[in-house]
Amino acid sequence: MIARLAGTLIHKLPPLMVIDVGGVGYEVEAPLSVFYDLPETGQAVVVLTHLAIKDDSHTLYGFSSEAQRTVFRQLLKISGIGAKLALTILSGASSEELARYVAEEDSAALTRLPGIGKKTAERIIIELRDKLDVIPMASASGPGSRPAAPASAVSEAVTALNALGYKPQESSSMVRAVAEPDMGVEEIIRLALKSMVKTL
Repeated sequence: MIARLAGTLIHKLPPLMVIDVGGVGYEVEAPLSVFYDLPETGQAVVVLTHLAIKDDSHTLYGFSSEAQRTVFRQLLKISGIGAKLALTILSGASSEELARYVAEEDSAALTRLPGIGKKTAERIIIELRDKLDVIPMASASGPGSRPAAPASAVSEAVTALNALGYKPQESSSMVRAVAEPDMGVEEIIRLALKSMVKTL
């Protein structure tokens, strides 16, 4: 089991990043929230990982905190939730927010996340409410990346939101509502998701 990667970040475009470790490039899928704290490409990076092995693939998923990884693993145990949907959930809500939604049995908040219907929200609450004590609440934080490439950043942010399950027109509207000059991709996505939760 690969539990952690420490190396050089050589590529990042949500939901994928590539980390060079001793000359080997590891492709890692991660929630959008992880990208908020990534350094610029070419710099050192450390991520916690979960390795999923299937007959036709080995996939690494990356996280910036133990809380994120623990929640991801708990979500995978729920019927109807695969790795892609689990990443989507953690992209739209932090581990702390998800724990709060479950503790308060706030299914309405959960259904605001892409791909989560009423029945799935209820399953999440039922399956996780007795497991909140195993979720560490300390989360890592750090400076976000803010490259000054507005047009490219807007396009990449729209693509990332499409990958999360939003419709192209919806993604474009969300991004246009928050994007400002000199904003990076991660900041645009974060603000777009935050504004979506507030308006629903």
